[in-house]
Amino acid sequence: MAVTFSDLHTEAGLKSLEAFLSGKTYISGDQITKDDVKVYAAVLDKPSADLYPSASQWYECVASKLASSFPGKASGVGISAQAPSTEAAPVKESAADDDDDDLDLFGDETEEEKKAAEERDQAKASTKKKESGKSSVLMDVKPWDDETDMKKLEEAVRSVEMPGLLWGASKLVPVGYGIKKLTIMLTIVDDLVSVDSLIEERLTVEPINEYVQSCDIVAFNKI
Repeated sequence: MAVTFSDLHTEAGLKSLEAFLSGKTYISGDQITKDDVKVYAAVLDKPSADLYPSASQWYECVASKLASSFPGKASGVGISAQAPSTEAAPVKESAADDDDDDLDLFGDETEEEKKAAEERDQAKASTKKKESGKSSVLMDVKPWDDETDMKKLEEAVRSVEMPGLLWGASKLVPVGYGIKKLTIMLTIVDDLVSVDSLIEERLTVEPINEYVQSCDIVAFNKI
């Protein structure tokens, strides 16, 4: 059940906190939770042990737990309560006062907040997808010798399919001694396809290496 504390910087607010903590170690249950951290942040200073013994003991306990979570050496800062400036925009002051004075311990996200967070994540993922770059690659594929069936070699190369890979135009280019190499274009999505992995793990291993001796990248251009 949600509990709301108001005006924890005032005597009345501390009295309500003292009454609530009477016989308790923490705000919710027997372990420190984010409820304790929220209330702790709203209390400007340690409550008087004489006037508010339960609240004072709780404050020390939470402070000790938080200190162990932040082992760095602190220089020390002070927080003072100041009257709002008369020149400040009244609407903004009211909103700030509401945030400080009315502390809702029911910290779970609402369905609307969860839906908004999911939509933001989807939008980010969509943007990232759109920003994923593409590259145009020109590759030389070399056979073992002049007896290699170049038609079957090209069929074997084009048989490699994977997300983000698109084979393009090709031609056979003589290299000497009756041997020809296959020069082929391909387009890749950079985030999905690595040309080095394509060559080492797909084009120069069985069964394609029956036809392909090696592959060389002739040109690599971002689109």
